[in-house]
Amino acid sequence: MPLEIAPGVFQIDTKLGGWDQITSAYLIAGDSPALIEVGSQTSVGVLVGELEDLGIGANDLASVALTHIHLDHAGGIGEISKLFPNATVYVHERGARHLADPSRLNASAGIVYGDLLDNLYGRLISTPNARIKVVGDNDFIRVSKDRSIEVINSPGHAKHHLGFFDSSTGLIFTGDAAGILLPEMKALVPATPPSDFDLNSAIQSLEKFKKRNPSGLAFAHFGVYDSAVEVLDSAIDSLRAWAETAKRAFIAGKDIAAELKNEFGQPSLDHENPNLLDRLDLLNGVNSNAEGLKQWIERQDPQWFH
Repeated sequence: MPLEIAPGVFQIDTKLGGWDQITSAYLIAGDSPALIEVGSQTSVGVLVGELEDLGIGANDLASVALTHIHLDHAGGIGEISKLFPNATVYVHERGARHLADPSRLNASAGIVYGDLLDNLYGRLISTPNARIKVVGDNDFIRVSKDRSIEVINSPGHAKHHLGFFDSSTGLIFTGDAAGILLPEMKALVPATPPSDFDLNSAIQSLEKFKKRNPSGLAFAHFGVYDSAVEVLDSAIDSLRAWAETAKRAFIAGKDIAAELKNEFGQPSLDHENPNLLDRLDLLNGVNSNAEGLKQWIERQDPQWFH
């Protein structure tokens, strides 16, 4: 059953790969209910069942807002758009074309994930153009007469990343902008994947979140956390530390992934759970993060290294 984590905000575990507390969506209740994130294509059945438990039938959902179009966040949107025909899909302009024609995205994902694409994530199917609405800074998604969702452009993790601020509760839905913080983890881990990661943009996005003085942060991976400004500051510090380690390794000609492992080790857990570490590695592995940092470094002006 979905958990009400703030007045009128329900967390839905979308159970990527059948795993608990790894990926989540959030329903914001009102006369025009809005869903933030949908999870992977393989999670559609779980998501629909959870929405039914909340009394959201096929004709009830008004909006779906996607933080970005990576498959663990948006892979199910094509099917959800068919199952909920009244829902408008809100997405960054750089992501919209891939929802309408996901062929390039699926092909790229196939190269990255191999067999895992179909076994774990599934493939994105197209969303009709007429259902897609491009949004960015200064846009709002109406939920009810006295409740709306503010859209916050938040590139860094990806160029097409958005955050969402709930006017009623003060929650910010962070997507992957602030990294990964699972319930059993003691500290968050940055998410710096190829090919879009950009350190300055990522930090600026988190500073934009801080300016809203949010009451809490709703992570896609996973859960809701108080002391929002402290968590955001921790996310900024972690990004800078990882980037500096990657920079030193790159200049010295060392393997960036190995240096990240040496410097930061495995994520610390509240108790030993090797299965969780395996799942985290699939979701946000150090090799992927290292490659994202490497590509970011290679885009810098050579004078940056001196």
